[in-house]
Amino acid sequence: MKKVLILSGSPRKGGNSDLLCDEFARGALNAGNEVEKIRLQEKKIANCLGCYYCAEHGGKCAIQDDMAELLEKMIACDVLVLASPVYFYSVCAQMKATIDRTVARWTEITYKDLYYIMTAAEDSATVMDGTLACFRGFRDCLDGSPEKGVLYGKGVHEKGEILQRPELLKIAYEMGEQV
Repeated sequence: MKKVLILSGSPRKGGNSDLLCDEFARGALNAGNEVEKIRLQEKKIANCLGCYYCAEHGGKCAIQDDMAELLEKMIACDVLVLASPVYFYSVCAQMKATIDRTVARWTEITYKDLYYIMTAAEDSATVMDGTLACFRGFRDCLDGSPEKGVLYGKGVHEKGEILQRPELLKIAYEMGEQV
């Protein structure tokens, strides 16, 4: 059994990337894993100040918000799923703030299997390149953390539109099932 942590960056509960997270979670649960999904929109996560208070205080951040608890979960999990809608060819603000705030303890986020879930209204071949580059840039900083799967949910804009794409829901479920 693995501990799976899903970080849903979607600001819309029941949004397209959020629904794909639910399917990933369902697959992982059905395979016997422990799963926790966190909607970043529901957490208080401020932007990193770049003050490096954390470097002088053993990884404790100067900002007192929900990020300390989230970091503990990121360090403790075996599988980390990062999900974001594509905004201007990159990750949404909620996901970017979370990634940036890991600076306090990023060297402790090691040996995680990483999965990425992305959704976009556009359906072009390159629409997700910037978002994927952001996720991979984060991964490149984490020791022993291979990329295990990427889900591209292209061509979905309206909230819940992904439900009309059963092939993408199936991929999310199967990715979760295979962790």
